[in-house]
Amino acid sequence: MIEWLMRRGARPAAAVLAALLTASCRTPAPVSAPAGARDEGTRRMAERLARLADAIGPENLFANGARAEALRRRIAVEGPVPALRLELARQLLNAGRTKEAIAELRSLVDGSDGRRRNEYRRWLAIADLRDGEQSNCLMHHNADSCLLPIQGAGRHMLREGAQRAKELYLQILAEEPTDLDSRWLLNIAAMALGEYPQELPERWRIPPQAFASAASLPRFPDVAGAAGVAAVGHAGGAVIEDFDGDGLLDIMKSSSGLRDQLRLFRNNGDGTFTDRTKEAGLEGITGGQNLIQADYDNDGHPDVLVLRGAWQYQGGPQPISLLHNNGDGTFTDVTEKAGLLGEYRTQAAAWGDYDGDGKLDLFIGDESFGGQRRPARLFHNNGDGTFTDVTARAGISVTGMIKGVVWADFDNKGLPDLFITRWGEGNVLLHNNGDGTFTDRTFAAGVSEPRESFACLVFDYDNDGWIDILAFGFFHNPSGEDGASEAAFGSDALESVAGEYLGLAPRAGVPRLYHNERDGTFRDVTRAAGLETALFAMGVNFADVDNDGYPDFYVGTGVPDMRGLMPNRLFLNDGGRRFRDATTSADVGHLQKGHGIAFGDLGNNGYPDIYAVLGGQYEGDVYQSALFANPGGRNHWLGLSLEGVRANRSAIGARIAVTALTPRGPRVVRAVVGSGGSYGANSLRLTVGLGDATEIESVEVIWPIGRGRRQVFTGLAMDRYYRLTEDRPLPDALVLPRFSWPAASER
Repeated sequence: MIEWLMRRGARPAAAVLAALLTASCRTPAPVSAPAGARDEGTRRMAERLARLADAIGPENLFANGARAEALRRRIAVEGPVPALRLELARQLLNAGRTKEAIAELRSLVDGSDGRRRNEYRRWLAIADLRDGEQSNCLMHHNADSCLLPIQGAGRHMLREGAQRAKELYLQILAEEPTDLDSRWLLNIAAMALGEYPQELPERWRIPPQAFASAASLPRFPDVAGAAGVAAVGHAGGAVIEDFDGDGLLDIMKSSSGLRDQLRLFRNNGDGTFTDRTKEAGLEGITGGQNLIQADYDNDGHPDVLVLRGAWQYQGGPQPISLLHNNGDGTFTDVTEKAGLLGEYRTQAAAWGDYDGDGKLDLFIGDESFGGQRRPARLFHNNGDGTFTDVTARAGISVTGMIKGVVWADFDNKGLPDLFITRWGEGNVLLHNNGDGTFTDRTFAAGVSEPRESFACLVFDYDNDGWIDILAFGFFHNPSGEDGASEAAFGSDALESVAGEYLGLAPRAGVPRLYHNERDGTFRDVTRAAGLETALFAMGVNFADVDNDGYPDFYVGTGVPDMRGLMPNRLFLNDGGRRFRDATTSADVGHLQKGHGIAFGDLGNNGYPDIYAVLGGQYEGDVYQSALFANPGGRNHWLGLSLEGVRANRSAIGARIAVTALTPRGPRVVRAVVGSGGSYGANSLRLTVGLGDATEIESVEVIWPIGRGRRQVFTGLAMDRYYRLTEDRPLPDALVLPRFSWPAASER
């Protein structure tokens, strides 16, 4: 596996194929450095990114179109060797040149026999199924497209691709009945055709009850298309935040290709958004595997950090971008000015005030592989718009395939510690010593697993006042061989997911939920919490979607392989004891690859909505983003926007305890200000669920300054938004624009 990963290149710079895009949700054409960029920093960054995009060649294993042409030239010299033709077909498929891939694969199938024929059939079947998706889910996209189980308007109007795939999977299974990934994809093809379950042979059918939710929620309709935020793209990040200060949360979205334009969508306050990318001065700011926001300069306007270069094994590192919010609807790239310009391979970073001086510092993870060791870096905020690298001074020496980074005060001593997930080398927990240095407490704390970690989040899942850890596992090569092929990677991952729906124990992708034992150690409660399940998590974030006072979470899943069709998953917190799958109940089980996940109350109705960036790494693996609108419910809530004075103005790291009266007596609900998980960024404006509370007694805030300063606010009413300002004794009621999403229809 590791050998294969080391051979992989960076993702391609090629633009999305125009034939796959609709007029209403079109990825912008490749953007050159804008001639009229409003400032020198943005202009230079745009030029830098454009040069990097131009330099990407066929040696990059994600430059699929260029690689396909290189293979054609090689075949012309060496002859039609089957292995080369299969690789050509795979590169054509990955490039989105699906018809060409189908023609090549059909020729291979017709000219072969035995097990080799089934290998070709598998690739031909997924090419046919993808052809059906591109003709239907992309070209004729609607709110039901690719939601598991596929039904209603999600069924394919143009049936040819799914029909051909179904026939091929039946042929494969007739000869290899234990092939679980083909069985899984057969069921998806049958759903797309409207033939599941009744017209699918019982021998191959996944029982409908396997898709039933364990917890009940009303439907969360995908309103991205109607709202104007269903931008087609690749893997990328998302931030939900009020960037212009009008009381409405906006959306910023990235797509990882170096020619993919960053997008800013302004909330119009009526259920629609307007693309303000050009007006914001962001043209030419491209790429971005992940995004995180913070008011790093304490001027009252949330800024954004763009992270680039993840998975760049052979393609070279890329710069990050620090986008300063000018407070007038525009952004300026200040990366160079801030002292953060450098080369990175990253999707993982986090803002936190590690020394309690009221200024947000920055930790950036990097990706090491093979003999290339690239250290993670800690940058201290100097308070003048610049940062200083203090990694060595802080005693930090962490390398590896860093995939997630979060700050959290695990020991309740008033200063944030660092939790870092790595793929292949185990996780890292760095304890904040309070003197500007950190100590590795990973093994003493018992949180090193899983070794194949990806995304992570930290939250007080049982509301006991101590922060817990959820680290998501990814692929594990059961053979122990480092040279596992990309094909085996995708097939084994899908087989693990399919097997679980058939009642088999998960083979890979299982997370670890660590309960904070309050003594510096954590206890693995994964099985007891109902999370021993195959979750190949790319992006993940959490929020209290039903406002019962306990945080829930949504997982964006997937693997790079084009066959990696597995549902994104929503888990509902059952009273802090366990988590129950609510995916199909809420109708949020999207089959396309999930990456940046962001929660935010976009309609200001007290219930957080879900924005999910969908799409993969390959040139042709693009998809529309989804916006799952929370229909609300009967539980009460409290909305809070915190503003630090001596503490950082974003109040990132502030701890909140809401004491409410209920029919059963007083209850305390806790929350922490932050953007949530490690891939995707929630709004820093909180909604705190209060369940069946009858009255709010008080709100306690521990401000993240020094080692924490306590302040108590009273006089707050339920189902309202307030601003709490450090050192001001009274809360300020916020009158925010409010709208309701269209009522969800039944599928």
